[in-house]
Amino acid sequence: MTTANKITVLRILLVPFFISLLLIYGKSGDELHRWLALACFGIAAALDGVDGYIARRFHQKSELGAVLDPLADKLLLVSALILLGLEHHRLTPLPVWVNLTVISRDVLLVLGLGVIHFTVGSVRVRPRWTGKCATVLQMALVLWCLLKWPPAIQTYLALASTVLTAISGSQYLWDGIRQLSASPRSGPSPGQGPR
Repeated sequence: MTTANKITVLRILLVPFFISLLLIYGKSGDELHRWLALACFGIAAALDGVDGYIARRFHQKSELGAVLDPLADKLLLVSALILLGLEHHRLTPLPVWVNLTVISRDVLLVLGLGVIHFTVGSVRVRPRWTGKCATVLQMALVLWCLLKWPPAIQTYLALASTVLTAISGSQYLWDGIRQLSASPRSGPSPGQGPR
């Protein structure tokens, strides 16, 4: 366990606290719980940059980190987006299309990774700037909502993050299709006629 991986595990452990605090705030309306939920989310989001910096600066990139880091991002963001998409009557809810786009992309990515892994045997994931920007905008959208800042700008943030999420999903899908097409395992088996 490298230092970077330990920080990533801490990010994952913050997720249930964030969920609990936000649910309690939704029921009770106690502003302390909203601020604590905001603090949990903010710390987890900030640590995303910290563990990445440590992994690069001190050569601590690992296969475990390559799995844990995106998992921590997805757990934090998807749980936040789903909870904030509910009608709290205390926070401006996020539009349904934000959740549909983010969750659909993530489900397709996981299914695609599974297909490529079982077909090709190895998966090459190339990070894209659109995916990174989409993640940053999603985090900004959650923070904006939790801070109860003007809903009009929240709508623009939601739109921008949704568009970038859809674009990055399309790019990952294209990368996956190319990996499958390049693999000899994707073609017909030798000696077999058409199905």
